[in-house]
Amino acid sequence: MTTSREVRLKSRPHGMPVADNFEVASVDLAAPTEGQVRVRNRFMSVDPYMRGRMYDRASYVPPFKIGDPLQGHAVGEIVESHAPGFAVGDMVSSMLGWREEFVVAPAALQAAMPGMFDKLPPLGGVSPSAFLGVLGMPGLTAYSGLLEIGKPQPGETVFVSGGAGAVGSVVAQIAKIKGCTVVATAGSAAKCDWLRSVGVDHAVNYKDGNLLDAVRAAAPKGIDVYFDNVGGEHLEVAMEVANPFARFAECGMISMYNDTTPAPGPRNMAMIVGKRLNIRGFIVSDFGHLRDQFMTDMGGWIADGRVKWEETVMDGIDAAPAAFLGLFTGGNTGKMVVSL
Repeated sequence: MTTSREVRLKSRPHGMPVADNFEVASVDLAAPTEGQVRVRNRFMSVDPYMRGRMYDRASYVPPFKIGDPLQGHAVGEIVESHAPGFAVGDMVSSMLGWREEFVVAPAALQAAMPGMFDKLPPLGGVSPSAFLGVLGMPGLTAYSGLLEIGKPQPGETVFVSGGAGAVGSVVAQIAKIKGCTVVATAGSAAKCDWLRSVGVDHAVNYKDGNLLDAVRAAAPKGIDVYFDNVGGEHLEVAMEVANPFARFAECGMISMYNDTTPAPGPRNMAMIVGKRLNIRGFIVSDFGHLRDQFMTDMGGWIADGRVKWEETVMDGIDAAPAAFLGLFTGGNTGKMVVSL
């Protein structure tokens, strides 16, 4: 019998989540039987979209259940196997994070995230945690949303909100690879400095002065593509500075995730008509069919030094709630992960 610890949703947050909404519990795992593996998670992911699953409402993924372990992306090592094709030492990914160990049939590793991996490909010298970030769901989100919806062309201007996050930082670098001028926002001077170090042309601290004036100054000829991770004021600003026929890839609206009353929409929605804006929301599973091309392109860009990434790493299962809360207070640069 193996003992593992897991993080459960203790109560549904009202507004900003707090530590008391979570609990860490110990469980006994039965030994794997024929066709099963036991996986020891090495890294788990916390992501902003998980906040939506803490509401008891219908969405594109079911809500978390009170008292159940939270689900999320993780990469782990097989430590016991009774399944053909899966050996001790193999690294695998799953949506069974927020726990130290689990026993499962391999088919369940990929089931919750079509298009991503069960067994990880060769790591090529990168940490397994990269498959939770630049080589995982956030990387594919950035790649597919920018290229399939934004369709950036050389010489155009791309505006990215939340540019220092796991998704936004990859969007910004791909846009540079595609020959674009990039304007990106972040919430501190240090994050803006990091964005400039990876090639962003204009990094704007959205906490420092008037956001509209700053983006106008950074993009005097307007923007052609907006990749939205923030919503709210950022979306309003993007509409204001957008050129006719600009493309908006609506990935996330983290500024609104903890609102207790509906936030007012952008005041300039009429510009959608006059500017003939193309605004499309998406989730990453819409583009699972791009996984292989994404891996080829991203692997090449990483090998060439054209894409870099940062991770904010917190240690231990007990740190998982704090890591999650840090996503809403600016506690991460790049991908937030928990080392297990």
